[in-house]
Amino acid sequence: MPIRRLTKTNEDWKDLLTPEEYNICRMKGTERPFTGLYNNTKTKGTYVCTCCGEKLFSSDSKFDSGSGWPSFYKVYNEDAIQEIRDESHGMLRVEVLCAVCDSHLGHVFPDGPKPTGMRYCINSASLSLEEES
Repeated sequence: MPIRRLTKTNEDWKDLLTPEEYNICRMKGTERPFTGLYNNTKTKGTYVCTCCGEKLFSSDSKFDSGSGWPSFYKVYNEDAIQEIRDESHGMLRVEVLCAVCDSHLGHVFPDGPKPTGMRYCINSASLSLEEES
């Protein structure tokens, strides 16, 4: 369980986020493949939740999945995310949410590289990169 919880109204989120961030993070939208800011980024650092700043992924676990979205094989901290069954759009997937603020991040699939075999396929708009100094 996360150490903290953050709740805001939809109006609060609309005031804090860009329209794209709001659509993806709060309305469970997605960015088109190969268009996200972090899809091809190789910069070292920590990816945090756009909405609340919770640490989600390390650049050390980022890999090129060819999917068109930033992909990671493990989370920064298991307590930082929630995974829930997603049956939307006629598919069965596992949605990934920030455990602190319930932001929609993307989906996770069991076809990633070792050592975990997982592919966290995450929208760039759901992330902010805190670069290593």
